[in-house]
Amino acid sequence: MPRIETGVRVEDKLFQNRYMVDTGRPHITVKPHDKPSPNLLALTRVCPAKCYEQNERGQVEITADGCMECGTCRVLCEPSGEIEWNYPRGGFGVLFKFG
Repeated sequence: MPRIETGVRVEDKLFQNRYMVDTGRPHITVKPHDKPSPNLLALTRVCPAKCYEQNERGQVEITADGCMECGTCRVLCEPSGEIEWNYPRGGFGVLFKFG
């Protein structure tokens, strides 16, 4: 019978993943905005890797390092044009470690 892990935090599991940074070429960018839309604000709460945050001017910014490429931001904001999402170049991006 398989052993079920209990008490392991999501953050601890995410720490097992690695991210190869493509310096100067982020695969996600937030388009310039004066006031963030409700969808952009939602990204600061729903991104599982916590890549989005609101700066001191109230604008939403992204730090793509650590992005899990789950697509949550694409579902919320790409159709409206608030973000631009591209696949990372080969060899860059998230490297999942299962175990």
